[in-house]
Amino acid sequence: MVASMQGPSPQPSRRGREIALLTNPTAGRGRGARHRDVALPRLRAAGFVVRNLQGRDADEALDLARACVADGVEALVVCGGDGLTHLGAQAVAGTGVPLGLIPSGTGNDVARYLGLPRRDPAAAADRVVASRTRTLDLARSGDRWFVTVMAAGFDAVVNERANDMRWPRGQMRYNLATVAELPTFRPIPYVLQLDDETVETEAMLVAVGNGPSFGGGLRITEGAELDDGLLDVVVVGRMTKRKLVRSYPRLFTGSIDGLAEYSRHRVKQVTVAAPGIVAYADGERFGPLPLTVECVPGALEVIA
Repeated sequence: MVASMQGPSPQPSRRGREIALLTNPTAGRGRGARHRDVALPRLRAAGFVVRNLQGRDADEALDLARACVADGVEALVVCGGDGLTHLGAQAVAGTGVPLGLIPSGTGNDVARYLGLPRRDPAAAADRVVASRTRTLDLARSGDRWFVTVMAAGFDAVVNERANDMRWPRGQMRYNLATVAELPTFRPIPYVLQLDDETVETEAMLVAVGNGPSFGGGLRITEGAELDDGLLDVVVVGRMTKRKLVRSYPRLFTGSIDGLAEYSRHRVKQVTVAAPGIVAYADGERFGPLPLTVECVPGALEVIA
């Protein structure tokens, strides 16, 4: 009996397969444009027909992304950071059109989740060429979606102040905003509706995680899984400002759960209410509290 030997099955031809590549050229202090210039010819050389898109602002970028999805592109690929990934998710959520990433931002938490190359745009483009997909949950509030974490406490207050500052740019602006907010910050009174349980508490922050980290690897909702059908709600209760500052390094190690003031709840839906707080999700201004957030299982296809 002689066994026949065959090579690997041929890959289907990509000639004529159309995708959209949407870029934020200013992401990562100009890495967006540089990474696009590496990825674009690589995708075209692989046989894709690529719509090369760039919006003048976020609204136009979202309109372009939604138009491409409506036109039936095979995938929407974003070249930027978590902010552009957030925008891309608004366009493809629930459509079955996969979202691809060429990471080029400063945080790149979604790329971290998916094990994508964060500093090698050619390797990231090769992942798009391979076209292997994975299904993830998304968090939804009204008609808006997020992939990573919604911040609704001290971190959100700092973001809000930083957005009002004209100088300096980059991480230093957030450092200065933190220093400015810390002297006057007080624990926030929250009302949380955790599925069927109501909790009233004072806390330094509340975070709602679809994934485990935000802000470039700050692991506030460590242990959150992207495909379990649940949200992870983390509450860090009242503590001194000195302890709040001392606890900050725990976010990088995922050991925030070692604090006595820490609690974690795993729910399908949460309503977060607190006076005067504007929440941020995926690093973007999301909206004033109260907000109701639900987990939508399998809402996002990603190329991973």
